[in-house]
Amino acid sequence: PFAIRWYALAYVAGLLGGWFYARRLAQWEELWGALKRPTLNDIDDLIVWVALDVVLGGRIGYVLFYNFQSYLTEPLEIFAIWHGGMSFHGGFTGAVLAIVLFSRARGLNPLAMLDMAAVVTPIGLFFGRIANFINGELWGRPAPDLPFGVVFPHGGPVPRHPSQLYEAVTEGLILFIVLAVAVRRFGFRKPGLLGGIFV
Repeated sequence: PFAIRWYALAYVAGLLGGWFYARRLAQWEELWGALKRPTLNDIDDLIVWVALDVVLGGRIGYVLFYNFQSYLTEPLEIFAIWHGGMSFHGGFTGAVLAIVLFSRARGLNPLAMLDMAAVVTPIGLFFGRIANFINGELWGRPAPDLPFGVVFPHGGPVPRHPSQLYEAVTEGLILFIVLAVAVRRFGFRKPGLLGGIFV
């Protein structure tokens, strides 16, 4: 009775993948040094906070930054999330806010928890960009001579760079590998370091 969207599936895959990886990182004592490390229950609770704030922040960001005037004329459309409309900026802000508030409530170091989020985030970025490709959105520049150029449904008749796939590889796979190496090298003992590498 309702549409399942690729972007929604990407959110689910990213959150579940991040949750699984974060649970493994939380169990690895050597990574935490003298810092209080989160328990598995903390990670389970945190994923709920993050999921809610990603969706809430993503929707609020979309409403504020994309066609705000239309939402002013039809304010009930703000709640019609089944029509689509999420903003990365808003989702990111919501997730950061959730992590900081959660960390303070549980007596965890907020920067270390943001570091953990930075390490697992490339999983969601990868799936998000794959969903962008499937949806035929955020395509790249025209590339008529490129043998793997893609003609997108709303991108005109010219083949274009599949920039979504480039981003899936760079901000998804490559960033995941860089951060996996960094977390094994530095752990969470220097709060803010891994988040800085991510940025």
